[in-house]
Amino acid sequence: MIVWVNGAFGAGKTSTAHELLDLIPNSTLYDPGLTGAELARLLPPKRLADVTDFQDLPIWRRLVVDTAAALLAETGGVLVVPMTLLRQEYRDEIFGGLAARRIPVRHVLLATDETILRRRIAAREAPDGDQEAAERDRQWCYEHIEQYRAALHWLTGDAHVVDTDTRTPHESAECLAEAVRTGRAPACAIVQTPEPTAETLAAGVLLFDERGRVLLVDPTYKPGWEFPGGVVERGEAPARAGVREVEEEIGIRLTDVPKLLVMDWEPARPPGFGGLRLLFDGGLLPARLAGQVRLPGPELRDWRFVGEEEAAGLLPPARFERLRWALRARERGVVLNLEDGVPVG
Repeated sequence: MIVWVNGAFGAGKTSTAHELLDLIPNSTLYDPGLTGAELARLLPPKRLADVTDFQDLPIWRRLVVDTAAALLAETGGVLVVPMTLLRQEYRDEIFGGLAARRIPVRHVLLATDETILRRRIAAREAPDGDQEAAERDRQWCYEHIEQYRAALHWLTGDAHVVDTDTRTPHESAECLAEAVRTGRAPACAIVQTPEPTAETLAAGVLLFDERGRVLLVDPTYKPGWEFPGGVVERGEAPARAGVREVEEEIGIRLTDVPKLLVMDWEPARPPGFGGLRLLFDGGLLPARLAGQVRLPGPELRDWRFVGEEEAAGLLPPARFERLRWALRARERGVVLNLEDGVPVG
């Protein structure tokens, strides 16, 4: 299990987390900020120049999941993670990656009144006495107060809130430990799809509106948008798997078996294993049915109809190439065989 201690920069997450280690048996501290600091030493300067915050690096978010999972496998027990996450899509990606590894996350927010927060930030000191570093740290905290304020609408609905205004770090840790012990800080309800351990067969279904736009969904558990669909289960016909996934993901029951548009062999790209990806033509989804779309909140956060140009900005490159050729196949009335997004034969 992971106890993720969230809150504004300067809210006292690390101090509270250290106190928490004494209150939760067999617990270990993991600070994802250390992963970010190491990336600053490992990545080329050109890549680092593209971002102002290491959380914007996809590799950081992936390494946080991998490191946390590896630490739990090594130490067992409970992992205490003090880390500010103010972007919901990053929370979804990281917690979804952990959920896919069957690791439950208890999300806790240390809530602090802004006046008190500013006072605590002003009192922060650098452990090594480096005043310039301390001032940079304080400035960073101040600059992210507005982002924290804007994120409160989803943070307070997602996490168990511990009010720290009148509490010391030890008292906050006691409240947090009690909430975890009693279940008042429940595990996050996010997708629990196991990660593959070998090549997979997956089926996606394209649904269109009257303007010829295609329906995409936004998963909570991975970056980028996707088509409705998923992994074909053992003994399941691929087209039927696509029909099942459409109903599970958006609540629409297709009456006809969709026609195949493309089959694309995807090579293994660690940590992924690749496999065969099929895209089917689900046909027109009229407005009366589109109004009945219902998303499973823990798994998908949004859906929309998009044109090909807009899809290019939402889908990861490999998925967009698959869509692009599927649209061409639909126009021509053929089935296309792709290898890594490129037609063959």
